[in-house]
This record gives sequence, structure tokens and C-alpha cells, in this order.
Amino acid sequence: MTIPSGATPSTPRTAGDLASLNDAYDTEATPLARAAQHSLLARQQTSPTRSGGAVPRPRATRVMVVANQKGGVGKTTTTVNVAAALAQLGQRVLVIDLDPQGNASTALSVEHRRGVPSTYDALVEGKPLADIAKPCPDLPTLYVVPATIDLAGAEIELVSVVAREGRLRKAIHGHPLVITDAAQAAGIEDRFDYVLIDCPPSLGLLTLNALVAGDEMMIPIQAEYYALEGLGQLLETVDMVRAHLNPDLAVSTILLTMYDARTRLAAGVAEEVRGHFGDQVIRTAIPRSVRVSEAPSYGQTVMTYDPGSPGALSYFEAAREIATKGAR
Repeated sequence: MTIPSGATPSTPRTAGDLASLNDAYDTEATPLARAAQHSLLARQQTSPTRSGGAVPRPRATRVMVVANQKGGVGKTTTTVNVAAALAQLGQRVLVIDLDPQGNASTALSVEHRRGVPSTYDALVEGKPLADIAKPCPDLPTLYVVPATIDLAGAEIELVSVVAREGRLRKAIHGHPLVITDAAQAAGIEDRFDYVLIDCPPSLGLLTLNALVAGDEMMIPIQAEYYALEGLGQLLETVDMVRAHLNPDLAVSTILLTMYDARTRLAAGVAEEVRGHFGDQVIRTAIPRSVRVSEAPSYGQTVMTYDPGSPGALSYFEAAREIATKGAR
């Protein structure tokens, strides 16, 4: 599988893609001005050329686990929209859907009916990820390993398997376009820049496989009190994995989701999270947005469904920050 180098649609369909290529796009403007620029750029019918990514490529493939055992905090939404935004910013991205519900596969418009090659085949049958990954129709540098309902039985089937916690890590590192060593990746153009793993809302064997496979962890936190209660348990699990299975795992990114600036509670939760985690917390909080929720029903991320919306703008800025902080 070869990733298109600098590929862009003949008629650009995403504001992020055009904004990143347009010198007039002002990243320091007010949020309202940026939204207006984003929306206007999305409707232009010019065909730009890309000489390079809008943000620097990382020195090697970054494998990021998106996890939080609490449901409804925006894990899948964050995974697919950050992945789409990174692709718009010139990065080459692989999304691995590890949730049997297959919601990430739905949002990225990749077939995931029962019987389709999926993460189940990689984990249980040992099938190479390169044979399973499918391109996202909307973004030529974004690939997806879909999840099917078959994955629901994987935890039971893996119980008796030797080294069951490392199955996903082995599959990811076996992909020819995943090069996590900077020395080996130097000068190699045709490789993935990011691997994002969307986890189920539990701390079972599937999530454990993801934590062992990843080098970094992104935690979406809903700006509500209950989200903070579950965070402690999640961090204890991370410490356990770090101590026994994956010493390189680091919580690199925390993203506040469903943020309602009108409430004191949201502001209080944000202040507490930023006070505890500091620079690990992305500056841009993701607001509550109907457009973000609507997009998957059209088989899209909000980045292509409504690129000028506040939700799309926020994910675009969050992805830019993730890419900029990680380029070293």
C-alpha cells in the first residue's frame, strides 16, 4: 500500500486543506474571523498545489492511543476528527478502530459489515494490517483499519493466546509504513506520520492491547464532574501498563471535549485539569456542537461535513497543536 504523496482532490472539499495552503489565512485572528475565513476558503473552487505539509512531519511514526474508560466523553469523535484534521494539515494517518461498535469506521465512511477484514482478523488471526487498511474516501492520505461486530468476541478468544496483550503492537510494528524509530525513518517519505487507535469504553483486553501498542496516549475529558472521577482509575491503569508491559507509554495529550463556556462547572473542570496536567492539556477546548454530532450520520467527520463550524475549527486547531508539539 502506497500513500499518495501530497495528494489533494481536484476540487478541494475541506476548509482546513485550503486554509493551510492560503497565505492569507490568519491563525492569530479572532475565533469569529477564523470561522469566516475557514467557511469562505471551503467554498473556493481553486485547485492548489502542495509543496509540503502545513505542519512539520514528525521524525518518526507517532502511535497514539485515544482512550478513556468512561463512555460518552468523545473518544471516537476526537479520534476521527483529529485524524481528518491531521490529514488536512498534510500528515499521513492510519486510524485503527478497536471498538466493536465500529463508529469510527462509520464516520470515516469505510465498510465494516460482518465478514469484512477488520481489526479482529489482525488480533485473532494475525492478518497483516497492510492487507486490511482501507483509504478514507474524503481524504487521500487517511487510511482506516475498520472494526466489525466480530471484534466483540475477540477478548474471549484472546484469553488463551500467548502474549495476548501484545498482539496489536506486533501488528502495528509489522506494517511496512509504520516506522517508529527516528533513525530508521530518516529520509523515508512513504510512511505514516500518525497511527491513532480508537478504544472501546472499557479497560478490557482490547484497550490493554492498545495501551501496550502505543507510545503516546490522548485522553478526551468531558468538561463535567463525573469525567474527573474516572480519570484517576484510568491513570492507575496507565501506571500499571507502564510498570509491567510498556515503559515507553506517556500521557502526552489531554483534550477537553463538550465544553460549554456558559457554565461555571465547565470552567472549573478545565481549570482543575489544566492545573494538574499543565502543558499536556491542549489549549483549544472542543465546544458542544450539533454539527459534530450530525456528521457521522452522513458518513463524514465534521472536518468535511461542515468545515466552517466551531467544532471543525476547534479540532483543526487542536490537531495543529498536537502536530506542532510533537515535531521534534
